[in-house]
Amino acid sequence: MLCEESLRAGSLEFRNRIFMPAMAAYKDEPGGYVGQVTLDHYRERVAGGNLGLVVSEHLYVSPRGRARDNQLGIDSDARVEGLARLAEVFHQAGTPVFAQINHCGSGTFRRVVGEDPWSPSGISTASLSTALAGGGLGDEEPPHEMTTEDIGTVIGEFTQAAVRAKEAGFDGVELHSAHAYLLNQFYCPLTNRRDDEWGGDVAGRVRIHVELIKSIHTALGDDYPVAVRLGGCDYREDGTGSTIEDAIEACVLFERAGACLIDLSGGLCRFQRPGHTEPGYFKDMSREVKAAVGVPVLVAGGVKTIEQAEELLQEGVADMIGIGRALLANAHWADEAFA
Repeated sequence: MLCEESLRAGSLEFRNRIFMPAMAAYKDEPGGYVGQVTLDHYRERVAGGNLGLVVSEHLYVSPRGRARDNQLGIDSDARVEGLARLAEVFHQAGTPVFAQINHCGSGTFRRVVGEDPWSPSGISTASLSTALAGGGLGDEEPPHEMTTEDIGTVIGEFTQAAVRAKEAGFDGVELHSAHAYLLNQFYCPLTNRRDDEWGGDVAGRVRIHVELIKSIHTALGDDYPVAVRLGGCDYREDGTGSTIEDAIEACVLFERAGACLIDLSGGLCRFQRPGHTEPGYFKDMSREVKAAVGVPVLVAGGVKTIEQAEELLQEGVADMIGIGRALLANAHWADEAFA
């Protein structure tokens, strides 16, 4: 089976083509530190050593960018010790792990961050990101429109987060630019209406991503793996928002900047696609991106069985297939699938 074949990405080798995508568990007490509940949650899922890669739940790079009070953080050196214990859980199972680093931007709430959330253009995502039950993300009130200095601050926060991830022992980092969070807000033309170098065409809207990749490599060396999870298409009925064509152009730029993996998901529609529940419901996008780049392409969405993952790999829509909710429901999914 293709699922059982190894895969290389830069200096890393994944034992098979199945990965566990980032899924926010919010398991521990408020404060942003790794606790025993989180360690046990992941240990149970990787104990058999049958996952090719795990991407951690999203870790906030700044207190103003957190989603919830009990979200894990990577915003200070004090968190490195706990994150190192988390990374060791995966390494004991022989499983590579990437730290997903994130800033929610306007996809958070004033009651959580205690100030006006940041955004590229002062546009609320609350009315735009409505795919999930309960509506969109963030407050209805317009967020703070970021200045050029603010953008530099965020680039610095992501870079320092990557430095902490490496110090903690993570094998790489994944920039979270999906699900209507800050980097995705820069990418999406509905939430980025800037008329400076950080907006406009696709190259302008992903300039922050490109600068982030370069900044991390400057800090940690070109060999340290940097992946990008891109909410590449908004799949809006009215045809507005980001498109598959935008995703292709953006991912080519990410690869040129030094990204080693492209992990595709939804944008304003978040991790669901309206009207679709079939396995691999983002495969129309991943197929096109895979044809345009030379680095491995990852995709998840609706895949529940190893047979479904194998079929998607045989179709050539991606290089690795993500198993999300099925792994949340059954911690031993991978052990049973490869038995």
